[in-house]
Amino acid sequence: MRPESSGAMESVPISRPSQERLSLWLGQAAGGNAESMGRIYNATSPMLMALSLRILRNREDAEEAMLDVYSKAWQSAHLYDPHRGSVTAWLMIMMRTTAIDRLRSRASREWHVEALDQASGDPFAQLPDPESLSVSAQRRSRIRTALAELPHEQREILEIAYFEGLSHSELSARLNIPLGTAKTRVRRGLERLRSQLDGVV
Repeated sequence: MRPESSGAMESVPISRPSQERLSLWLGQAAGGNAESMGRIYNATSPMLMALSLRILRNREDAEEAMLDVYSKAWQSAHLYDPHRGSVTAWLMIMMRTTAIDRLRSRASREWHVEALDQASGDPFAQLPDPESLSVSAQRRSRIRTALAELPHEQREILEIAYFEGLSHSELSARLNIPLGTAKTRVRRGLERLRSQLDGVV
């Protein structure tokens, strides 16, 4: 039952729960407490949705990615280590990874659709020959391998810069590193990629 009030309704500011409270709720969720997981969702979903939308730029995709994240968080709540970062940071990293994976998947689907559209006139006339297909597959594989071989810091910043289109200053703020460090990681990452892909692309 709601308490009765007289006169105009007072506006009561809603404060965000502390990281300690979020950590407590996550521990309860790890024990199967769905209500605590719901509290985490209510407290953190606006931030996660904003990040998901920024990466995917499509509300439907962003909402699906966010649901994936909370499903993963529910299943892996017992793996959370408070010594490695806050609950919010844990969820944001999971959100960024999930959204980027979905973006890659979407880009792959769009590439295949575009290829089919281009060949719609004559299904065979515009198709590349087997040798060209083999070269393209080798090139894509080499690029993926080269990216995976980069140090984590360089791979991470290049993926964020590419998929989210962030500037150096935005990368610095996102990763909480000095601007000079962000520029250095981008430059060294690109140099290493060019060196590994010399003659491939």
